[in-house]
Amino acid sequence: MVVQTVTTMLAGAAFGLALAAPPGPMNAIIAEESVVRGWRAGFSAGLGAMTADLLFFVLALGGAVTVVEQYPGVRAGMVTVGGVLMLYFARETVRNVQAVQTPDPTETGRGFRKALVLGLSNPYQILFWITVGAGLLTPGELDVFAVVPVLGDRLADIVVVQTGSAALVVGLFGGIACWIVAFPALLVAGRRRTDAFAPAVAALSAVVLAGFGVWFLVDGLSTLG
Repeated sequence: MVVQTVTTMLAGAAFGLALAAPPGPMNAIIAEESVVRGWRAGFSAGLGAMTADLLFFVLALGGAVTVVEQYPGVRAGMVTVGGVLMLYFARETVRNVQAVQTPDPTETGRGFRKALVLGLSNPYQILFWITVGAGLLTPGELDVFAVVPVLGDRLADIVVVQTGSAALVVGLFGGIACWIVAFPALLVAGRRRTDAFAPAVAALSAVVLAGFGVWFLVDGLSTLG
């Protein structure tokens, strides 16, 4: 029983890492905060994104977030708002590229707020919890790597676990927690090696946020139109 629980938790951790690691707007914010303000700020941003996931998980269990699935207009509005926010954060990141500052401990909460607001307005994050996330505690099977963006089809069937266990959910959030600890640490280490690293990462973060912002905005407006 103990071995099965540990195995399930490890599978959940692998699932959490597979969800957290791919490039996207959340990792762009974590990266920017890490190289501009230090590890604590990057971790705080990651904590904001994970808090949004926790809230969605609770709402998904209660069935509240299914309203997004039932009413396309709600989803379109959220996509549009998410796109505007990402473009705003991209503009802010561009300004940081031009003036990468010494880490300021008083600014660590800023990244948390940015990631939390962006996470709560990210319809794809909500749709994940409506579909896959809500079923984590329902008995069945979960293809751990099939939901990985872009590479999901190639990684399908590699790791399939039984759902319906709280250990799987604990492992999933444990995997996400490992990522938001390790990712900022790696970025800060790179920042210390070369002065050019921080501006490059901040610039890439701005590009990622702007790209997703335009994509969300076009998607949302076309649906509303």
